[in-house]
Amino acid sequence: MRARDTEQVTVAVPSWRNDINAPAVLDLSPTLAPEVVARVTEGCAAIEPEADLVEEVLRLKGLDAVPPVSLPRMAPVPLATLTSKQQRTALARRTLAAQGLVECVTFSFMATAEAALFGPTPDPLRLSNPIAADLDQLRPTAIATLALAAQRNAARGYPDQALFEVGPAFRTDAEHGQCQTAAGLRAGATSRSWIAPARGVDAMDAKGDLWAVMAAAGVPLEALMVTPDAPGFYHPGRSGMVCQGPKTVLGSFGEVHPRVLAAIGLTGPAVAFELNLDAVAEPKRRRRSAPDLPAFQPLRRDFAFLVDSAVTADTVLRAARGAERNLIAGVALFDVYEGDKLPEGKKSLAIEVVFQPRERTLTDAEIETSGQKVIAAVAKATGAVLR
Repeated sequence: MRARDTEQVTVAVPSWRNDINAPAVLDLSPTLAPEVVARVTEGCAAIEPEADLVEEVLRLKGLDAVPPVSLPRMAPVPLATLTSKQQRTALARRTLAAQGLVECVTFSFMATAEAALFGPTPDPLRLSNPIAADLDQLRPTAIATLALAAQRNAARGYPDQALFEVGPAFRTDAEHGQCQTAAGLRAGATSRSWIAPARGVDAMDAKGDLWAVMAAAGVPLEALMVTPDAPGFYHPGRSGMVCQGPKTVLGSFGEVHPRVLAAIGLTGPAVAFELNLDAVAEPKRRRRSAPDLPAFQPLRRDFAFLVDSAVTADTVLRAARGAERNLIAGVALFDVYEGDKLPEGKKSLAIEVVFQPRERTLTDAEIETSGQKVIAAVAKATGAVLR
């Protein structure tokens, strides 16, 4: 020690302690402003010697001589350690596992010829130095590598399977060339059960898995639209795209095309879904209010409409929901019928409408009036007639 006062201590550094004698070297970004560089360098020069001295004292006296002192608590409730996106990803995994799917971790790259079956294979997404000759293309969707995993399992005697993966998909139109997705695939038949006989998987199984993970992620299901323009690796007419509004595409579901199954050697049927987790909107931070519990019991009425075969059920549901917005609490489709005793080119869509009074019990006349408004709204939107 050379000198000491109430403000500082001056010590001599042995010549052989190059780790302390050498000046601190900072690896600063070249984009920093000169005044920021000067301030950071000055601060490092002031802090570094003190840190070295503290380290030497600890080495000589021993850590057991340092009394433990808890860090000050910043808040009575600790802050969240995961972002909302990380929480959504973990919740997607838990939900799909609860659906009976087994998680996979597959390669994010595959052979170009196989990747082309599931989407575009542009040159920017091709690997210049792949780890293997048949792994030279970034996958356009996680469904592709899940399908290959299912094929390998089926070749080893396990044809009935349900797999999922939460991981990246690579597309040139996505931000930074990739997006985080939750994808799943079911192949073969459903599991044996005393409730119902085993059957081949269909598109509604994939839709159920997709709806379950979207509900867990906080997507408002009543605001979704299903369109028939699914990617080409799905079976046309047995698949759909899920959109939230006219521009936001959330995902897709459906039966995998037989041509794709034959190309990869997987015996069908096989169904799949994919949810773009990056496209799910962040939840709105609102102060929770007391739950709205109506004092009156809901009233349910069934309506069966005869519509053209081209009319979608979603169009009928939206029209019925908008007939009495302040009174209708829910609309659900419970039956679709096409065939005998119906005119050619027609189908029957049966819906349940839930009326929820809030101020008083509805009279018979008011119930009849509300029902007529539903019929008129559906007829105006689709040209339907009541069966």
